[in-house]
Formats: sequence, C-alpha cells, structure tokens
Amino acid sequence: MSNEKELESRRRFLKVAAGSTAAAVVMGGLPRFAHAADLPHVTDADPTAKALAYVEDAGKSTNPKRKPGDDCANCQFYSGGASGYGPCALFPGKSVAAKGWCVSHSPKAG
Repeated sequence: MSNEKELESRRRFLKVAAGSTAAAVVMGGLPRFAHAADLPHVTDADPTAKALAYVEDAGKSTNPKRKPGDDCANCQFYSGGASGYGPCALFPGKSVAAKGWCVSHSPKAG
C-alpha cells in the first residue's frame, strides 16, 4: 500500500510540475511577441539599412545579389511572420518588412 501512495504522490508532483513549466513557457513568451509588434520599422535613412542595401519591397531591389524569391520572410536572420513586419537580428531593436530584402540575406535552413 505504501508503495502505491508513493507512486500516486510522484504522479501528482509530475503533473503539477509539467503544468507549471508549460504555464511559465507560455507566459514568458507572451511579452516577447507583444514587444516585437511594437518595434519601430527600419527606414531608408537608417545607416545600417543603407549599408546593407535594405529595401521594404524585395521586388523593387535592383541589386544584382538578389535572387528571385529572396525576401526577409525566408531569411535566417528574420524571426517575424510571413507577412507584415518582424524582428531581424541585423537590425536590433527594429523591425523589417517580411517582403523586404538586404544584401545579407541568408536562406533559412531546411
């Protein structure tokens, strides 16, 4: 009997621990997503944007390094959604257009 009670106690502990961990992950991730939406957009006047030949619309780029289909949404440095704006590791504290492009474009793996 004592062994059964120990097993039940362990199960209860593991359920509570798993639920608490899941809640912490969800709650910890929410402010990050909310914050990403509040980031200012990169402008043409931004020195980094100029240095990287960033454009908000990849289709309007005349840079010979751009390949058809390349845009921020499929770049490894971009962590936003497939549309709109999102954070880019190359522009800390700012967001770029998902349909944008720059010379540092590097396709996501896989």
